[in-house]
Amino acid sequence: MKRMMLKTLVAAMAVTAFGAAQAQDRTIKFATQNPKGHPIVMGLEKFAEIVAARSGGKIKVNLFPGGTLGSDQANVSAIQGGTLEMASMNSGIFASQVKEFAIYDFPFMFNNSVEADAVLDGPFGKKLHDKLQEKGLVGLAYFELGFRNITNSKRPVTKVEDLAGLKLRVIPNPINVDWVKALGANPTPLPFPEVYAALEQKAIDGQENPVTVINANKFYEVQKHLVLSNHQYNPQSVIISKKFWDTLDAAQKKIIADAAVEAARYQREQARGQVTAALDNMKKNGMQVTELPAAELSKLRDLMRPVTAKYAVNVGQETVKELQAELAKVRK
Repeated sequence: MKRMMLKTLVAAMAVTAFGAAQAQDRTIKFATQNPKGHPIVMGLEKFAEIVAARSGGKIKVNLFPGGTLGSDQANVSAIQGGTLEMASMNSGIFASQVKEFAIYDFPFMFNNSVEADAVLDGPFGKKLHDKLQEKGLVGLAYFELGFRNITNSKRPVTKVEDLAGLKLRVIPNPINVDWVKALGANPTPLPFPEVYAALEQKAIDGQENPVTVINANKFYEVQKHLVLSNHQYNPQSVIISKKFWDTLDAAQKKIIADAAVEAARYQREQARGQVTAALDNMKKNGMQVTELPAAELSKLRDLMRPVTAKYAVNVGQETVKELQAELAKVRK
């Protein structure tokens, strides 16, 4: 009898141990639209490195750069469904899930990266990420895509009027469509993986992105002119599937959450450090770079103010006031 009980106990312990081992071994698929070598991908690589080291190799992160797993919208659906574990994408994209995220696409919201860091890493950034959980998404940290600038194949832009009539690709959401219209240009919403081909085939005249994105994706091959408008700052949310997150134990969650925050710090350093080199490379490859005079920048801001006012109503005045209060602290 004792021998049977002992065998049963040993068997139960073996099953428990096997189950624990299975629970510890995890594989994470992590997707982004940006190609290898871009600062966003460098952030993914750092995250994978930290997670592997701290989990003793029990959590493996497989990276899928360059939009190989589809568009941002497709990635969001896959993460909600639990077939994709993680992605990094522009925070404003989540406005289709939680309306307050549209505030991250407001033109000229941040004057510099110091302001952006203070807001994103503070209570405001955390509060917005927390709102994603009811949509099946968990926000872990914010990477930086950077300040966006406009390129085109038609003409140099030295004044706001030069943008009139240009057919510009925009991120597929309403606020971006509206600010392009406000400048007298023609917005064309397109998923990012389709942009290069559309530029090459002249289906669109131009697009707008941070200089590191323009350079990494070799848009200089199909675009002649770049104007440093810095009209919009893009944080990128690092998100994980709530379905997957809820299967993790406390120790695994801590490894992943801490790694995301540390990788974000590293990623921002890389993003900011590559701007000058990216501009130099684009110039070497024949791109003409212009800067708007102060008076033209002021005109650009004025044209975009009605768009900001319109979406402030949609986002909610309370959210706008919270962000403005955070910015006021930094600007003192």
